[in-house]
Amino acid sequence: MLTLGIESSCDETAASISRDGREILSNVVLSQVDMHAIYGGVVPEIASRSHVEGIHSVVSRALADAGVTIADLDAIAVTYAPGLIGALLVGVNFAKGLAFASGKPLVPVHHIRGHISANYIAFPELRPPFTCLVVSGGHSLIADVRTYTDMAILGSTRDDAAGEAFDKAARVLGLTYPGGVQIDRLAADGDPHAYALPRAKVEGAPWDFSFSGLKTAVLNTANRAAQKGEALDRAGLSASFCRAVADELAPRAIDAALHCGHGILTAAGGVAANSFLRRALEEGCAKHGLKLYIPPVSLCGDNGAMIACQGYYEYQAGIRAGANLNAFPTMGIDEPPRI
Repeated sequence: MLTLGIESSCDETAASISRDGREILSNVVLSQVDMHAIYGGVVPEIASRSHVEGIHSVVSRALADAGVTIADLDAIAVTYAPGLIGALLVGVNFAKGLAFASGKPLVPVHHIRGHISANYIAFPELRPPFTCLVVSGGHSLIADVRTYTDMAILGSTRDDAAGEAFDKAARVLGLTYPGGVQIDRLAADGDPHAYALPRAKVEGAPWDFSFSGLKTAVLNTANRAAQKGEALDRAGLSASFCRAVADELAPRAIDAALHCGHGILTAAGGVAANSFLRRALEEGCAKHGLKLYIPPVSLCGDNGAMIACQGYYEYQAGIRAGANLNAFPTMGIDEPPRI
């Protein structure tokens, strides 16, 4: 079965062709990073306009790279939630038009479910059930992945997502957008114990996160150094920040995985590319006898392959949408499809 996946939830216009949800025949990503870097973050209106300008060529190239035509497709999958509403609507409306014109089934895909599916592409042997730590620019959560389409949230952030905290900390350190990549690079030359940064604990919710205090601590540390005329160890603060984020995420994810009892922990999302987090998960899973799966860095960020993959499994579960499909800025991965 051939599935076209279309992704436009934030600042990447992406499309991919997959076969049977595991084999990727093409994967095209048009990034807007340079466009948004001058503003220090994603500007929704600029993102939406860029998607409009690029989506036709991105989908056309994905088809060409795979050596297939629209007539060869069995389904068209598209991200419809969550994300920037204007950006989502570009992808949803393009997919609806393509499905209507070609007579192909339209399959709505939850963006976070797509991130989880990146693991199926990287690891063909992986099957549910398992526990997944999802950490991206807008989302941080731990999910119990019971089947390909049945998932439950075990814990989530109470305020900022980990990726958002990375971007804001990077701005304090004078780094460019996207902050996560820049901080990880700078941290490689720093001492992760250079600064004492806080770790949050949510009373009564052992698997929930909070990053607002950590983000504020980085800002206060930089401000104190400036007020005292002291040199700020930017590499050391970057490394200390990365270590603090890993200390927040990895132990909770491992504890949740042990509680679920599946014996498998996976990670997904852009922050899963962070070297400190990957190392903490590897060491923790080895210590507790858990099998760990983390996709390669190329599949951690937003891409069409993960949407095509999850679209295949949603299709197999009987999920279809019509011309009235809408986009939604917020939606839990455990909510029923809004079709």
